[in-house]
Amino acid sequence: MRHKTGVVIPVYFPEHLDSRQGEALLADTIAGYCEQVADSGYICLSVDGSPVGTEVAERLAEKFRVACVGSAENGGKLQAAGNGVRFLLANRGLQYVAIIDQDGDHFAHELLNFLWAADHIAHHKQTDRILVLGRRITRHRSMGFLRGELEELCDRMLLDALQYRAVVAQRPLALESTVLFDEFPDFHSGYKLFSTPTANAVFLEAPQQAGMSKRCYSQHACEAVMVVEAIERGAYLGVVNRTTFNEQPISTFGKFNQVQLAADMILWPCKRLDIPIPFVEQWLTNHLSRLMLHTIAPEGRNTLEQVRSTVLATLYGIPEYRPTPLFQTLFL
Repeated sequence: MRHKTGVVIPVYFPEHLDSRQGEALLADTIAGYCEQVADSGYICLSVDGSPVGTEVAERLAEKFRVACVGSAENGGKLQAAGNGVRFLLANRGLQYVAIIDQDGDHFAHELLNFLWAADHIAHHKQTDRILVLGRRITRHRSMGFLRGELEELCDRMLLDALQYRAVVAQRPLALESTVLFDEFPDFHSGYKLFSTPTANAVFLEAPQQAGMSKRCYSQHACEAVMVVEAIERGAYLGVVNRTTFNEQPISTFGKFNQVQLAADMILWPCKRLDIPIPFVEQWLTNHLSRLMLHTIAPEGRNTLEQVRSTVLATLYGIPEYRPTPLFQTLFL
């Protein structure tokens, strides 16, 4: 871990964020990872757009002697992660690269568990293409009820899409390292470890926007992109538990259009993996009723219906498309 692992921390400080708290959390995060790696130059702060964190990142990079890169324009976490990965993989001989968020909720001492899991997979599966996800014990406690429910929907939809793709491609989806934890992996967790061949395949090859906007691809669906492109290129999927705060110290979730965000997290993988629209529609029907958010009427139910309408209107190319009312079982 100390000599063969790099860490990329995308940095973004929107106007509404408490910059002092954000800087303090980022500083704590950097300090923690500096204790885990032999060379602080293996840690890269990657600023997502020069007006939104360059000054803070450069100040902390100088203080902790870590690397710092940036892009001129805000392009989303995927862009920032890619810039950082490309920087670290240039002539450093790294075996793994971790991508973590800046929010102080991705603890450095747990990185060793990711490495142990990756080494276990490499040894027993005889592969150097690996992606390890950091599973949150609970989404709802750390992120809040609404976001937890929407991410569960997106995770369930992504698993359906990956399984469909596996059948069509005649490439079985290996989930034996994930099924002991949950029905569905925590795909959208912000703590991920890539083996170098997987990181090269995901971040160094041409982008696959699948006809969606750059905002959808690089900002909203960024975690799904990392997962899908890794698995499409032969990565074996592993999962380890990770700790989170009971409530996230900071979050940018509130600044997003939550319906469009969730819709985009579903749309990009379904478009990228060529999922027929009737399957997407049925999967949405399958999952919406099971979510606890659906029992909060009318607000929660309306939010889920808006997500379903947005996804299907985009896929059908009919802006005013309204699906038939959601059917659900009569008795429990």
